[in-house]
Amino acid sequence: MSGAAAEDRGEARPGERAPAAGPPVPRYGDAALADLPTSALAALGVPGVANVLGLPAVPRVCVLLVDGLGWEQLKAHPAEAPFLNAMDGGPITAGFPATTVSSLGSLATGAPPGEHGLLGVQVAVPGTGRLLNLLRWQDDAVDPEEFQPVPTVYGRAAAAGVEVAYVSNPLYRKSSLSRATARGADYVGAAGLGQLVGRAELALRRGDRSYVTVYHADLDATGHRFGVGSADWRYQLRFVDLLAQQIAAVLPPGSSLHVTADHGMVDPAERIDADTVPGLADGVALLGGDARARYVYSEPGAHDDVLAAWTAVLGDRAWVVSREAAAENGWFGRIGPGMLERVGDVIAVPHADLAITASEREPWLDRMVGMHGSLVPAEQLVPLLTASRP
Repeated sequence: MSGAAAEDRGEARPGERAPAAGPPVPRYGDAALADLPTSALAALGVPGVANVLGLPAVPRVCVLLVDGLGWEQLKAHPAEAPFLNAMDGGPITAGFPATTVSSLGSLATGAPPGEHGLLGVQVAVPGTGRLLNLLRWQDDAVDPEEFQPVPTVYGRAAAAGVEVAYVSNPLYRKSSLSRATARGADYVGAAGLGQLVGRAELALRRGDRSYVTVYHADLDATGHRFGVGSADWRYQLRFVDLLAQQIAAVLPPGSSLHVTADHGMVDPAERIDADTVPGLADGVALLGGDARARYVYSEPGAHDDVLAAWTAVLGDRAWVVSREAAAENGWFGRIGPGMLERVGDVIAVPHADLAITASEREPWLDRMVGMHGSLVPAEQLVPLLTASRP
């Protein structure tokens, strides 16, 4: 995870913009978010999984997932997050796209997005001609346990005799996304910071071994509304730092706390509207993904023209590739049967200070300040920080 190692692989160091020639690929199987849950299970003594991240062997593990806490943003704010910045650890990669649904899938399964199939905020349901928003999941015809078919690490841990809990907002308890990503765990509702700490402490003390995931969403919501450069975001980061400190303070003996995130965030200054800019709507049947990771679904026979048009309009501000090229270059990691059909046949990923919006199809997106999804370090790098109590 060192900067020197990144340089040896031709990747961007933390804090540097990725080169426009080609994106740094997520480090699946080496130092990616998908490697955290399997490494945690190995640390708990669950057989058949590899501890590729080298986590300390303990009988109790707590993973605190802070939505939107990118590595670069954390290191840029030591005054707001002194406890987190003093913890041991470094950056890992989130996975592509760098967005919540994909990362929750990876944290749930220990598999990369290409395998678990939660491949972005909006993806096509193959054979239907329609998009599915995986955050809202407003389609009862799509069973979340079939759409995300990979068994969870929570179920695997429970089968090995580990007490497993998922501590999060009670509003998410029965959501389709929770069914896709938290099944196999005892879902423990916690509506505020104090409850997150208290419920986590109780869950960690269950049984002889315990595995507890704590999810906190407020930093991401603040960034989307006000931006990661805002005072509001900085104040919210102070509460996140206190949350991590308080969980670390109540760890039972023989516990480790691992703090991580699902993605970073940027505040793009420039926006290009795919609904109004000439050429971007031609031959496009569906527009999915997100503003920093666009999936473009071409009409039959229009793929080459769509790829050429999006390449010409976006120029050197984005990586524009076919989905086959993205898959071959490892953007999604291992790819399960039928999963690649869910993403657009053209993929556009801004690496410049740019968001690809759609004013007619997605008016809500225009109100966002902070955004994420790309392969650039500011969005792709997330912390893996550890505190242990012997």
